[in-house]
Amino acid sequence: MSVSTAVREQAWCLVVPHHARGAGLARRRLAHDLGGLVPAELLSDTVTVVAELVGNAVRHAAPLPGDVIRVAWRLRTGSSDVAVEVRVTDGGAEDVPTPRQASPEAIDGRGLAIIDALAQRWGVIRDGLGQCVWAELCRPLLGPALPVPSE
Repeated sequence: MSVSTAVREQAWCLVVPHHARGAGLARRRLAHDLGGLVPAELLSDTVTVVAELVGNAVRHAAPLPGDVIRVAWRLRTGSSDVAVEVRVTDGGAEDVPTPRQASPEAIDGRGLAIIDALAQRWGVIRDGLGQCVWAELCRPLLGPALPVPSE
């Protein structure tokens, strides 16, 4: 009997307004698309990361042409784990996104620290046209593999 080690991948892309409501649109769409495909904890963490990344893009970066932000996610399901990579692409900012130490009294400044805590890794890609902040979250599968919808 052979054990399948096939990796299955699926990807989604969404364009949202460069506005606070863009984060809500991205959260709802991601939760809809990945609901039932990933463990609940991974889904919750991924939704949180996307909300933080889109919120940061709205607050700190310029929009892409058309006053939008591009949000993409890719699901990879292997035989022992499941991973979601999220990418938020905007028109860029003067400064490269870096985590800050927020004081206990501060009302903001914790977004990248939250992403750093939830993601296995994250980074920034700048290409002269804008920037993409990405994060990868993964969890082991603790039972049978989750279903992957047929195309």
